[in-house]
Amino acid sequence: MTLRSALDDYKRTRNDARVFPGERRSTTGTFSGLDERLVYVDRDGWHRDYSYPLSGLGGVNRSRFGVESLDGTMWVEDFETLSQDYVGDTALVKTVHDAGDFTVTQHDLTLGAVHLTRLELVGEFTTEPTLHAFFDLTPEQQESRLGKLEHEDTIEIHHDRQHNLVTASTGLDDVFGQLPEQFGELVSATDTVSYPRSQSGGSKYEDALLNGTVVLEIPFDVEDTGTETVATTTVASLLFDTDDTARQAGLDAVAEAAVAHDTVAALREAATDQVDVTVPDDTPRRDLAVEDLRVLSLLAADTGAHIAGPDPDPFYVYTGGYGYTWFRDDSEIARYLLEADERLGIGLDDWLDRSAAFYMDTQLDDGSWPHRVWAHNGNIAPGWAHARLEAGDDVDYQADQTGSVASFLAAYLRLGEPAAPNDIEATLELALDGLDSTLEDDGLPIECQNAWENMTGRFVHTAATFLQGYASVARAPVEDRLRERAREGARAVYEGLDDLWDDDEGIYALRIDPDGDLDSRLDSGSLALAEAHREYDAIAEVGEERLDRLATHYETTLEELWRETDDIAGLYRFEGDPWRRRVQDDEKIWTVSTAWGANAATQLGSLLAASDDDRAETFYEEARTLFAEVDADGSLVMDNGYLPEQLFDDGTPDCATPLGWPHAIRLATIAQLDADGELD
Repeated sequence: MTLRSALDDYKRTRNDARVFPGERRSTTGTFSGLDERLVYVDRDGWHRDYSYPLSGLGGVNRSRFGVESLDGTMWVEDFETLSQDYVGDTALVKTVHDAGDFTVTQHDLTLGAVHLTRLELVGEFTTEPTLHAFFDLTPEQQESRLGKLEHEDTIEIHHDRQHNLVTASTGLDDVFGQLPEQFGELVSATDTVSYPRSQSGGSKYEDALLNGTVVLEIPFDVEDTGTETVATTTVASLLFDTDDTARQAGLDAVAEAAVAHDTVAALREAATDQVDVTVPDDTPRRDLAVEDLRVLSLLAADTGAHIAGPDPDPFYVYTGGYGYTWFRDDSEIARYLLEADERLGIGLDDWLDRSAAFYMDTQLDDGSWPHRVWAHNGNIAPGWAHARLEAGDDVDYQADQTGSVASFLAAYLRLGEPAAPNDIEATLELALDGLDSTLEDDGLPIECQNAWENMTGRFVHTAATFLQGYASVARAPVEDRLRERAREGARAVYEGLDDLWDDDEGIYALRIDPDGDLDSRLDSGSLALAEAHREYDAIAEVGEERLDRLATHYETTLEELWRETDDIAGLYRFEGDPWRRRVQDDEKIWTVSTAWGANAATQLGSLLAASDDDRAETFYEEARTLFAEVDADGSLVMDNGYLPEQLFDDGTPDCATPLGWPHAIRLATIAQLDADGELD
């Protein structure tokens, strides 16, 4: 998203009660791109790139398709959209539009650095139709200092190292340069600009050549069947870096891609070949497994790292951005995938090994992991919790991330078949250094930032990740000295958790605040306690008093954080959460918290069942109730299967969509419920 398009969106949506004006939302459409490029296809037919965090390349910022006939140009967004779905298990997106006299069937597929849009028009036309395609292209995410080069049947937009190409299987009849929004239009309080402009150029002959906006006139292949007219074309765009691909090679590649995929059969075959994991037919809730793995593949870079979600707010107006890899949710995604694969046998070995390699490559010298990094290369990304990289001693560090990575690596060493087990062991030894250096004598982690990144203190969630991290290393096939060291750390945290118990409220407090007082609000981050204690139970006994406290805490937390409206139901993050409410008075429901609640209730049920505790069934029932809201027809699930980060009370999805973390939790919960014989 560029500043121009952000301001345009701001003007159009600033009075909307449930929209954050100026963002680039992905809450109404569907994504394609299981490789280096991530492209959003809206139900209205246009598409744009969210590719930069995954590839380092900028693509389509804005686009628009229209059909010209004797009646003038009709734009696809003005047609009635009948449906938008994935084709089978692939990331091929099929969208059907009703234009009255004809229907438009649109297939979108992103293969590597190429995006393909095939349009098929079927119906009656007064004259042969022509496609008008508007593109606003942003190589290297630049909206200025760009150049246009017109080749035979291909347009090129370039900056420095990156070049973007667009062509069509039927060639280009004409190319019209466009003038982007000018200063007066940008600063106007109300005026917006619609493309294509009626006047393509500016006052100077170069005005339409030094930017990324362009309109292409594209002929259709037309066939008259005798009863109706069928018109087709495939538009292709390619992002390439001159360090890797010469211009002529790029021109050849984009042209070949358009021609080779000019049929639905060819697109289906390419989309099927692109899927690198085939979910077995007998997998429990196979439909959800396919959806979850597809989303996680969409959000993954070649390194194996996942971005949190497609970034709706690149200018950090309302958030701190989403198009980065956080080691907390990324390593938990990896661990949940490991747990699911162990039980379901999907075949995720390559995914898990890439994740492990990424964590080993990005570990800091002190054994910790940084706040967040770029997914495509592991370099430090802009953030606000990089205290371990800065001089001095500061609380702006998220210690739970190191605990979470250690948990995955230790579990992978024990359960998986890693390519470099010795390197993982060395990484875990250094991770123990990081955990030990941030654990106080009372058995609780230091004052730091929390998982929700909105306060500091000594958090129950951070303590849970330390407990699980230490216990996981203590179970791993590493040297005895490391296992004993980890066992001591786990025991210290297990005992230290008593300081977070509020006996009056019967819950574990959210934190000890910076003043040393107990902040006894309920927090869905505390849901991490169940899995942490299950891990600890494998190396030492979880006492009866602790089981009672966990049961009491979970009963209260799941009841009090539950909210239900006429449209949705689920858990919100924590008591008093003020974030992104807009016009809403109450806390918003989060898919992460709800899926986490289902998983945690399952984990606690398993822990209690191992002790023949009758309360186990109560928590399995809680798990099924929560899981129902993130199930295929659950109130928090979009029609395309996506779990957005959060929703307004009327069911309007908001913020990063889809969010990877809850999709991984959902898959692991299915696997655990099935293993325990508790899956409906």
